[in-house]
Amino acid sequence: MANIKTEDEIILFEREMKEFWTKLKSIYGTEQINQTLALRDSCKESIKALSEKWSKKLKEGDLMIDKIKEYSNEILQQSQHISENQEHLTEIKSNLNQEEEQKKDLTNSIQELKEELMKKKEIISSKNKAAKERVERLCKSKVLFEERLGLEIRRIHNEQLQFIFRHIDHKDPDKPYVFTLSINEQGDYEVTSCTPPLDCIAELQLKVRETNNFSAFVANIRKAFTALSYKYSA
Repeated sequence: MANIKTEDEIILFEREMKEFWTKLKSIYGTEQINQTLALRDSCKESIKALSEKWSKKLKEGDLMIDKIKEYSNEILQQSQHISENQEHLTEIKSNLNQEEEQKKDLTNSIQELKEELMKKKEIISSKNKAAKERVERLCKSKVLFEERLGLEIRRIHNEQLQFIFRHIDHKDPDKPYVFTLSINEQGDYEVTSCTPPLDCIAELQLKVRETNNFSAFVANIRKAFTALSYKYSA
C-alpha cells in the first residue's frame, strides 16, 4: 500500500513538472531551457534513485514485519507449549505426592500389624509357657494319683494328657475308664474326650475352671466313673 502511494506521488510530480516546463519555454530562451532541462533530468534521476531506495526499504520493512509476526507466533506457541508442560509437571508432582502419602500410610499400617503380631506372639508364648508349666505340675502328681486312685497318666499328641483309671469295675478290674485333658488357647482346662461318656463332664470342667482345684476334679471324675460302673452292674 505504501508503494502505491509513492508511485502516485511520482506521477503527479512529473505532470506538474511538464506543465512547469511548458510555461517556462514561453518565457525563457532555449539555452536556459536546456540547462533547466538538464537540471530537471538530474533531479528526476535523483528522485527515481531515491524512490527506488525507499521502495526497497519499504519492501525490506514489510519483510521485517512479516518476520517479526512469524517470530511472535513462534514465541506464542512456545509459551503455550511451556504452559502445557508446566501443567503436566504440576499434575505429575501432585500424583507423586499422593503416592508418597499412600506409601507412608502403607508403611505405618505394616508397622502397626508387625507390632500387633509381636504382641500376639508374646501372648501366645506366655500362654504356651503357662500351659506347659501346668502340664508339668500335673505330671509331677502322677505318682500320687497312681498310688491313691489307681490312675495312669500319659502324655499324648498336642501336649494333651490322657488319664486312665482302673480298678473301678469290680467285675473287670483292668477295664480302663479314660478321659483326655488339654489346656486351650485361653489357658483353661478342657476335656477333649471321655470314655465311657459322663453326663456330668461339662459341669466338672466348669467347676475346675472356677476353683482351679485339679485334684478334686480328678477325684470327682473317678467317682462319676465308679457310679456309672455300679449303674451298669445293677
